[in-house]
Amino acid sequence: MSAKITTPFFSQSLGSYGPAVAWVTFFVGILVSWWALLWMSAEHNTIGNLSPSGLDRSFISSEASLPLGLNADLLLSLCLTATNELTFVGLVAMWSIMSLAMMAPTAVPMLKSYQDILVAGNGKISPRAFWALLGGYLTVWICFSIPAAGLQLLLVTFDLLAVDGTSLSGWLTTGLLALAGIYQFTPIKEACLSKCRSPMAYFMGRWQPGIAGAYRMGLHHGAICVGCCWALMLLGFVGGTMNPLWMFGAMVLMICEKLPDIGRYITRPLGIVLLASALLFLGQTLGVLSLS
Repeated sequence: MSAKITTPFFSQSLGSYGPAVAWVTFFVGILVSWWALLWMSAEHNTIGNLSPSGLDRSFISSEASLPLGLNADLLLSLCLTATNELTFVGLVAMWSIMSLAMMAPTAVPMLKSYQDILVAGNGKISPRAFWALLGGYLTVWICFSIPAAGLQLLLVTFDLLAVDGTSLSGWLTTGLLALAGIYQFTPIKEACLSKCRSPMAYFMGRWQPGIAGAYRMGLHHGAICVGCCWALMLLGFVGGTMNPLWMFGAMVLMICEKLPDIGRYITRPLGIVLLASALLFLGQTLGVLSLS
C-alpha cells in the first residue's frame, strides 16, 4: 500500500497567498524607493545650499532613518564625496533607485498580463516566475543607469549641469527638449509603445515557459521600455535628476503614455509641446526671448 503524501496546511496557505505577497512586496519596494529618493533629494539640497521647490525639510536630521533601517547620510554618501563631488558609483546607485521608483509602476500592466496568462494556463501563479520577469525588466533599467550616470558625470565635469543634475546651459536644455520632442514622432518610438500598450499580445507572440523564460521575457520587455522612454528620462537633466516633482511628473506621464485608451492621445501632442519648449529655450539662449 502506498502512503499518501499530504501537503502541510501552512505550505498550502503560503502557496495560495504567494501572488498577493509578491504584489504587496512589489508596491512596498516602490514606496521605499520613493522615500529614499525624497530623503536623498532633501539632504542633497541642504548640503548644496540649493533652494528646492515645494519641499519641506524641517523634519530632516542627519540621524534620521529611512524604512528598512536605511540612513539618509548613507544614501547621500553614495552620490557625493566629502568635498561634495559626484562619484560615478554613487550616480549609478542613484539612477538605479530612480529607475526602480519611476519605471517599476509602468510595468504593472505587463506583470498583470503575465499573471493572467499563467492562471489561464495552469490555474496558478508562480511567485518565482513573477520575480524573474520583474527582475529581467529592472536589470535592463539598471544597465541603462550606467551610461546615464556616466553622461551626468561628464556634463557636470564640463559645467553643463549643476550638482543636482539641473542643466546650466541653454544649448543643452534646448538640445534635450528637441531630441525628446523629435523622438516622439519616430517609428521606433511607436513600435516600442505598441508593445508596451499591448503586453498580452506581446506575451502571446514571444512566450517562453519557466523561470528562465520569464527572466528572458523581462529582459526583452525592459529593452522595449527603454526604447520607449530613454529620451523622456534624459529630460531629468532639464528638470533636475534630484527633483522629486520632475520624477513624479515624468512617472505619471510615462504610465499614461503606455495606457492603450489614452496613450495614443498623448504621444504626438507631447512631442509638439517638447519641440515648442525647445524653440522657446533656443530663443532665450539667443537673447531673442525672455522667459523670466
